Amino acid sequence: MKVVQMTLDEDLVAAVDRVAKKLGTSRSAFTRQALREAVERARLESLERKHRQGYLRMPVRRGEFSSREPEQVWTEPREEQKFAGPGPGHSTREGPS
Repeated sequence: MKVVQMTLDEDLVAAVDRVAKKLGTSRSAFTRQALREAVERARLESLERKHRQGYLRMPVRRGEFSSREPEQVWTEPREEQKFAGPGPGHSTREGPS
């Protein structure tokens, strides 16, 4: 790991210390996790922006995905399927079948 010096507002440091204490972690560990999450969020936002720009450059044409529409329909399972447990071939017993 590398030691990095940062300048933060006193109020922010106090807030970080309070949250870190509640979570049972250190200021450094809390800050590392917060920075990892911020970097990941920035990465995803960049990908989403590229995705939007791609569709602006090349919009979906009418009928482009029509052959796949039946596969895209999301249906709720019937009530008896929701709690039926594992399907055929799935044993809930431990050990050899």
